[in-house]
Amino acid sequence: QVQLVESGGGSVQTGGSLRLSCAASGLKYNFDSRFMGWFRQAPGKEREGVAAIVTDGSTRYADSVKGRFTISKDNAKNTLYLQMNNLKPEDTAMYYCAARDVLWGAYASALTSNFYNYWGQGTQVTVSS
Repeated sequence: QVQLVESGGGSVQTGGSLRLSCAASGLKYNFDSRFMGWFRQAPGKEREGVAAIVTDGSTRYADSVKGRFTISKDNAKNTLYLQMNNLKPEDTAMYYCAARDVLWGAYASALTSNFYNYWGQGTQVTVSS
């Protein structure tokens, strides 16, 4: 079955950095040509899209993280990454990795949660001021 396992979360101070990883297994199509994304959810708030890689390898970012976060993947390792720099207290949330089960879809939907079929268990990121 499909498994997405996140790691790399933790507690940092404002301005710090973290790199999240998401190890994927069981996906039925090539890892290098699928939609994958990072989402986050803070207590009392809705889940929001943070960054995504679409099938042509291009990336999408939420305005709140542009210039600070970078999404990437290692196709040989079936692993998705999220490099987070200059972290702010408002970045505090549970971060989730997501994968879409088909290779087609509207790029404009890549940061919406219902675009994805598979989810990891999440990794907590806490940024203190």
